Amino acid sequence: MVAANLRSDGRTFVTTPEPLTLRSDVTVELVKSSASDSDVLFAARVSTLGEQSLDELQKDPERSKGLINYLVRDRHGSPFEHNSMTFLISAPIFVFREFMRHRVGWSYNEESGRYRELQPVFYVPDTSRKLVQEGRPGKYVFVEGSPGQYDAVRDTLTESYQQAYTAYQKLLAEGVAREVARAALPVGLYSSMYATCNARSLMHFLGLRTQHELAKVPSFPQREIEMVGEKMEAEWARLMPLTYAAFNANGRVAP
Repeated sequence: MVAANLRSDGRTFVTTPEPLTLRSDVTVELVKSSASDSDVLFAARVSTLGEQSLDELQKDPERSKGLINYLVRDRHGSPFEHNSMTFLISAPIFVFREFMRHRVGWSYNEESGRYRELQPVFYVPDTSRKLVQEGRPGKYVFVEGSPGQYDAVRDTLTESYQQAYTAYQKLLAEGVAREVARAALPVGLYSSMYATCNARSLMHFLGLRTQHELAKVPSFPQREIEMVGEKMEAEWARLMPLTYAAFNANGRVAP
């Protein structure tokens, strides 16, 4: 569709809507890390061994998995902070607004709508995403939507996104600054960010933002942020398998 628009000076200009990219996924890439189970052990043993605790870095951490389990079980958390993982995450903006509620032990840098033109990539849930909320606050559950509801979500969101992005382009064409024009865009727009954390802060995140059969404390995350959490969890489990096992064995409660 081509739209004719009238400028304030009376002249007409034409806007051709940009084709949209619609996605239902999130992506998580581990871009760098310094994280292993040995990092937990040298940090914990400094209290009794002093500088000799550095020897733990050369030992097989499997020999000390009981200590790691004890630290998680009895909530001795600081030894799990001496490591680092940096993830590149692509997800809708509304996911990041929830994500950035996690502040302790996290660092963030997100792409900027002030400094670059934002691309027309938007979120539309697929049929694996439960659509209907049933029950009262604190007691509700989500159930699958009907085919008509999924069609309505897809069609309505697509139309809304097209209108919003066309409005954004119109403002940019008028010479309006990117930081002002971006106000026309919805939270279903995809963004990207680097998120850096340690194992302790990640355990706290996973305890709140994922549902799991081993969790002592139930959590009810929005599905889209849970999708991010699941991908981060898989990377962390590979880096620190003993710590990950202890986290699960002790009810997925962060120490």
